[in-house]
Amino acid sequence: MASMTADFPEPAPWIGPLASDAEREAVVERLQEAAAEGRIDFAELDLRLGQALSARTRTELARLTADLPDPGHLLVVKGGFRHVKRAGRWQVPPYVRAHGGAAGLTLDFTHTACRLPEVVVEVHGEAAGVTVVVPEGWGVETDEVDPGPCGLSVRTTHERLPGRPLIRFTGTAGPRVWSSGIPIAGNAAR
Repeated sequence: MASMTADFPEPAPWIGPLASDAEREAVVERLQEAAAEGRIDFAELDLRLGQALSARTRTELARLTADLPDPGHLLVVKGGFRHVKRAGRWQVPPYVRAHGGAAGLTLDFTHTACRLPEVVVEVHGEAAGVTVVVPEGWGVETDEVDPGPCGLSVRTTHERLPGRPLIRFTGTAGPRVWSSGIPIAGNAAR
């Protein structure tokens, strides 16, 4: 009687958990958002999309978005036709995107719970601008703000204290920034 042994191919070396179609599609959507936000250009988007669609593992997918902000750590606040104010006690994420809209937006960090060394606030002044209130001792950096046609002026009234957060602004149409009611930067879009 002949032995019944099947010849099975050698298993492939372990390369990590395989990616699903849904995971590939989620990365594609995140890359498209990043391009729309101006974080990557269209050539980079095209390259990364090709890699995302052909990725076999979750590790390959993770590498494609590793340099992008985690959307789970992003707060988007939008002013509309009525002024919007975010104030009181709220947990500050590492990234905030603020849209002034038609009537403006105020972000008040005075009573927030913030244990982060740095918070990036991406401002889009739009028609009415964005006002940001920061507590005494917090740092404010506006070097990455495109002042747009309205310009941006910075008048600091205090130094950043050790252990206090730095608010780093990016975006367009300069924010209005206040520290405990004392103006330290201005000229938002009107």
